[in-house]
Amino acid sequence: MTNVSKIEYSTLKQAGLEEVRNIIRNGQYCDHTSGLVPGHLQCNLVILPNQWADDFHEYCLANPKPCPLAGVSKLGDPHLPDLGSAIDIRTDLPQYFIYRNGQMDQQVLNITDLWQDDFTVFAIGCSFTFEHALLRAGIAMRHMELNKTVPMFRTNIETEARGPFHGGMVVSMRPIKKTDLDQVMEICDGFPLSHGQPVHVGNPEEIGVSDIQKPDWGEAIGVLPDEVPVFWGCGVTPQAAIIRAKIPFCITHAPGSMLICDVDETYCGSMGSGPAVKETELDPAE
Repeated sequence: MTNVSKIEYSTLKQAGLEEVRNIIRNGQYCDHTSGLVPGHLQCNLVILPNQWADDFHEYCLANPKPCPLAGVSKLGDPHLPDLGSAIDIRTDLPQYFIYRNGQMDQQVLNITDLWQDDFTVFAIGCSFTFEHALLRAGIAMRHMELNKTVPMFRTNIETEARGPFHGGMVVSMRPIKKTDLDQVMEICDGFPLSHGQPVHVGNPEEIGVSDIQKPDWGEAIGVLPDEVPVFWGCGVTPQAAIIRAKIPFCITHAPGSMLICDVDETYCGSMGSGPAVKETELDPAE
């Protein structure tokens, strides 16, 4: 990876959308986006050659819990104007993973040199969005407190197969106080584009997670005696499906490093009518 002048998470956490996006675009921040620019929708990313786009689109529609579609680009267009007029998919994520034949081959800060005219972009809602609502309700997010990437696990919860895309769901885990569970369920139910309510609460072995201290992605988070592990559908699910499908070439976000959109966190896209872009929307000329 290219050496860049880094900006610390603690500094970026105080910044607005325009400043955060410019810092990411300039390659000065390449870490997780949890807790950044509260109030804005965050999205996972999958970019595929057109040959695989229809099957992947159907896979997302068949599996809305882990793959809630927030936006789909026009063929060859690196922009998602419904999510933000100034967004450039080639530069606006902190890190990208490049997959070749089902293997993660590169980790890069932008994909400008890799862009092709036959690419389709899929933006998939992210659980980081509902975290802001939980924080406003006084529900702690320990991975934020520890400045860690949320832990993510492969599971035995099978997704609906479409074309070459298939396999178990990936979930993210947050320890939640048992007394807060009902409130968490109620709040998350209002964010269908951010995975909605959890898919599992309690014993991780019931969903095929043998060791909660050994996540497949992200960093381990301890569970205290008055807490319970809570698991949400995760937008890394498509990456696991892409690995299984051995697609010749694909680009995704690096787990935890999301696209921060201009639209409000309650935006529902095609799932319902979302509010207008927030007042912090960037000038298209910038």
